[in-house]
Amino acid sequence: MTHILHRAAKVVPPVAVSGAGVEIVDADGRRYLDASGGAAVSCLGHGHPDVVAALHRQLDALAYAHTGFFTSEPAEKLADRLVADAPEGVSHVYLVSGGSEAVEAALKLARQYFVEIGQPQRRRVVARRQSYHGNTLGALAAGGNAWRRRPFEPLLIETHHVDPCFAYRFQREGESDADYAARAAGALEAKLVELGPETVAAFVAETVVGATAGAVPPVADYFRRVRRLCDRYGVLLILDEVMCGMGRTGTLHACTQEGVAPDLMTVAKGLGGGYQPIGAVFLARKIFDAVADGSGAFQHGHTYMGHPMAAAAALAVQETIARDDLLANVRAMGDRLRLRLVERLGASPHVGDIRGRGLFRALELVADRATRAPFDPALKLHARIKREAMARGLMVYPMGGTIDGRRGDHVLLAPPFIVTEAHVEAIVDRLGEAVEAALRSV
Repeated sequence: MTHILHRAAKVVPPVAVSGAGVEIVDADGRRYLDASGGAAVSCLGHGHPDVVAALHRQLDALAYAHTGFFTSEPAEKLADRLVADAPEGVSHVYLVSGGSEAVEAALKLARQYFVEIGQPQRRRVVARRQSYHGNTLGALAAGGNAWRRRPFEPLLIETHHVDPCFAYRFQREGESDADYAARAAGALEAKLVELGPETVAAFVAETVVGATAGAVPPVADYFRRVRRLCDRYGVLLILDEVMCGMGRTGTLHACTQEGVAPDLMTVAKGLGGGYQPIGAVFLARKIFDAVADGSGAFQHGHTYMGHPMAAAAALAVQETIARDDLLANVRAMGDRLRLRLVERLGASPHVGDIRGRGLFRALELVADRATRAPFDPALKLHARIKREAMARGLMVYPMGGTIDGRRGDHVLLAPPFIVTEAHVEAIVDRLGEAVEAALRSV
């Protein structure tokens, strides 16, 4: 008997009772290798002693102080660290409690920015199909997953969507990466012109697409073209790095690999590693100055923003990643993970694509490799793979609707930054068995 409305209303999941390193243990003593970091959250694994110690110290000193009255030492130190390591032009951060809150705040900051500088006609938001930006109403409206949006469409603000830069699905045969990047960015320009660029406030995109399409990296100079378009038309570039950021792709910020800097950027998940709920919005100097020199206040706020315990946890996580040079391990083990996935599953007639960066990888499953046709959605192949993986003591993050919100199946992998070669071997072996067992059942 449970009184919790779980994610599946009639299913009670196993009870997690402890965790250490890359494993979680349930109430029956069963151990699970966390190959997805939950949802790309647990970047340091579970029970890291340095983070636990930091939380104890902060709890002994101060658990909570409302930001309407006080700031706190851990919040200030965390902000200093984040800005010091931020993309060019970022001067401030706004601390919240998670990814959806961060996206909501970024959208409102974009709108308020244009009100502050005397361009109130800029109200529209453009994003990409098959994106995911969160489940609060503003974030859901920006997101491009039709299945998630459909029940709540009467409640959503006006947004507009273009195709993502998704090479496996949208790059034409014989089309070079450069030509495809130009065509994908051209779709954004066409949409801006169609809407009237003077009415558009922001373009929102995941630097590397996460859960909805499965670790989809951009190609060639796509984001440099997008940056130039935003500058040309006076549109703010909001990069969503809630899932792909804070080291997950091998650099602290995924946009570093694209050679661009955003006007606003959202992070969460790997920021605090799951030790406390936390997220942040990075602000370019011009955004901060417009608010500070205009009305003087961002018209937004949450009770738990800048929470001292959450800030202390996030600061400890980020200090540990830097001290232990874990991004080097992300790159090395990410390469190893890709190699082993290709060796184990690359020849499968039903694995269409193996993609991603760093320790952010995905498999896309297909019914026919030659045509890239997906499996019938009614088969729920992704759910079968999850069940088979859990039965083998492996946590992965499968999803359906990869192509258009309804069709397509993929499996996302996002293991902790502390994984070793032995862990990678175990992940690939168990996943291979799970995929093959699920395929035999359809």
